[in-house]
Amino acid sequence: MARLARAWKETVAFVPTMGALHDGHVSLLQRARKLAGKRGTVVASIFVNPLQFGPREDFSRYPRPLAADLAKCAAAGVDHVFLPRAVDMYAPDRSTFVDEESVSLGLCGASRPGHFRGVCTVVTKLFNLVRPDIAIFGRKDWQQVAVIRRMVRDLNQPVRIVAAPTHREPDGLAMSSRNVNLTAAERVEAPALRRALRAGAACVRAGETDPAVVIALVRHTFERSAPLAQIDYVEVLAADSLDPINPLRGTILLAAAAFFSRARVIDNLTVRPTLLK
Repeated sequence: MARLARAWKETVAFVPTMGALHDGHVSLLQRARKLAGKRGTVVASIFVNPLQFGPREDFSRYPRPLAADLAKCAAAGVDHVFLPRAVDMYAPDRSTFVDEESVSLGLCGASRPGHFRGVCTVVTKLFNLVRPDIAIFGRKDWQQVAVIRRMVRDLNQPVRIVAAPTHREPDGLAMSSRNVNLTAAERVEAPALRRALRAGAACVRAGETDPAVVIALVRHTFERSAPLAQIDYVEVLAADSLDPINPLRGTILLAAAAFFSRARVIDNLTVRPTLLK
């Protein structure tokens, strides 16, 4: 159907997901509907991609509420839902993968080896199958957006990547399908990651140019409020390239990740300080 829409010069807007859709996903689907227009086509995929899970990660426990997901897609105006099986996506003797070797190395790429290889491979295959004009991803996974943008640029893939704002719970926690794995006590602590990043951003806006000072503040603020968590990383980087930057200048990305007992929480924000040159 996406190919038919392209033949008629209509816009195909695509939202790749792993299912377990929440309001954040729904906002991406609604954005796709708006970008496609009344005559365009909106396609969503639901595929829990085994290649982007590490050996100690939660592939078998990842929620798969298909009926509820399909209902949310329909309510958001999705025209077609693509539901591939792993056997359809990956041959048993597969030997071809897609790697991005710069933007993917730090942050989640450092703590989840092979993750972005799986992301790039599956997104390339989905782009080949769906042939979208536009693909929409959430800014919560800022590094993923940066990696996919670099991949699209480097491979001349004819897709425009749109980054949509992070959708949040009322207490500020970034929505994630994995949040259901937080215990009640952990769920109370998890929003502290956002508060810690906001403290770091305020420090930058006040004129701090030493990334080590900002990182220490974010870590201290989070650890004081979330004793059940273990920090994976806190980084202050150039927003576009994800390169280290010292002294801080331009548009800055503050990014953090933390482990709880059965869930890993990530978040980020960008700072465009008027005091930095």
